[in-house]
Order: sequence, then structure tokens, then C-alpha cells
Amino acid sequence: MHESSVHRARHAVRDLLGRRGAPLADELMDGLLLILSELVTNAVRHAALLSAEIGVEVRLDAGRVRLGVEDGHPYRPAAPAAAPEREHTGGRGLFLVKAVVAEAGGFCETERTASGGKVVRVALPLPPLPPSPREPPAP
Repeated sequence: MHESSVHRARHAVRDLLGRRGAPLADELMDGLLLILSELVTNAVRHAALLSAEIGVEVRLDAGRVRLGVEDGHPYRPAAPAAAPEREHTGGRGLFLVKAVVAEAGGFCETERTASGGKVVRVALPLPPLPPSPREPPAP
């Protein structure tokens, strides 16, 4: 793992979703890529000693886009509480992830993997598809 992993992951996910024709508005895509950046950055910075590789999973299903970032480190991080009086600029990645997920109406969870590591998963709702030209508009 290396800091360049963040850029490569963002590029790969944006490219994959574009090829799939995912109905993500720019704002939703930006939020998803921000979440991805924060999760991959956390894995690179905090799990590299115990995990030489990370995994990124992206799925489109049932009106949601799902994203998972897996590493081999067993520590399950918690987002710090908001503390505006603190001048500390680091350690806010998961707080930011949870804020973006909540604003989008999605959810976030962390699970232990069978290999002893963890995967952080998020799911964000996709906008409803417009009716096809053959279907009458809904009443």
C-alpha cells in the first residue's frame, strides 16, 4: 500500500461506474469518491503494518451504490465526536465519511473479516430512474 493507492482507487471507481452507466449525479459521485478517499487513506496510514494490500469493492444494486474497503488490520476504528474547539486537523476521516453518508441518506458499517481484518462498507441511495418513454407517468 502506498499513498498513490488513493488516487488509483478513485480513478478505478470513477471509471467503473462511468462504464456501467451508473445514475450518479455529480454531487453523489463527489461524495462517493470523498468517502473512498478517506477509507483508502485510513487503510494506507493505519493498516499498512499488518496489511500489505487493501481491497475495494463497488456494487450497484437495488437502488443503491455500495462501496467497501477491506484491509488486514483487526482494529475497528470509531469516528471521533465533533469538537470544533479542537485545532487538531487529523483523525477526522471517519467523522467526514459518516457525515457524507448521513447527508445522502445512506448507511455505514464496519465488519470483521474471516481473515481477521476488517471491511468498512457504505451504501448510498441512487436517485430513482426516470420513467421510460413507453411507460405512462405515475399518477
